Amino acid sequence: MRAVVQRVSRAEVRVDGNVVGRIGPGLVVLVGAGKGDGPADVEQLADKVVNLRIFEDDAGKMNRSLLEVGGGLLAVSQFTLFGDARKGRRPSFVDALEPAAAEALYEAFVAKVRAAGVAPVATGRFGAMMEVELVNAGPVTILLDSRRTF
Repeated sequence: MRAVVQRVSRAEVRVDGNVVGRIGPGLVVLVGAGKGDGPADVEQLADKVVNLRIFEDDAGKMNRSLLEVGGGLLAVSQFTLFGDARKGRRPSFVDALEPAAAEALYEAFVAKVRAAGVAPVATGRFGAMMEVELVNAGPVTILLDSRRTF
């Protein structure tokens, strides 16, 4: 599984002009599942995201996790994280997991984050055309890939 993790001061996702998920300070996580991904990838990614020390402590150093600061998380499914643009000009998405299996892993990721104690947890709508609006705080953006064992 792949994720783009962005520290935000606020974020929301809209479908057909309607807000379906919104958070204040916390993380926006764009999540994609690829062929070969399974429950172990979900577990590893969720644990890494909620414990990633990318929030500032009292000394101004990135030393606190999402759990420690009590921030929210907005999870947005994004199969295009498995786009391969090495050849030609049109990305290939053959490495992305088929939609039904990808949705199950995305939902499992959301459940693991909630079970870890993150609140609030908001989501987009799997498979929908979404508009994601965020204010990246820092900016801080981290790329994660469970196949690279972080």
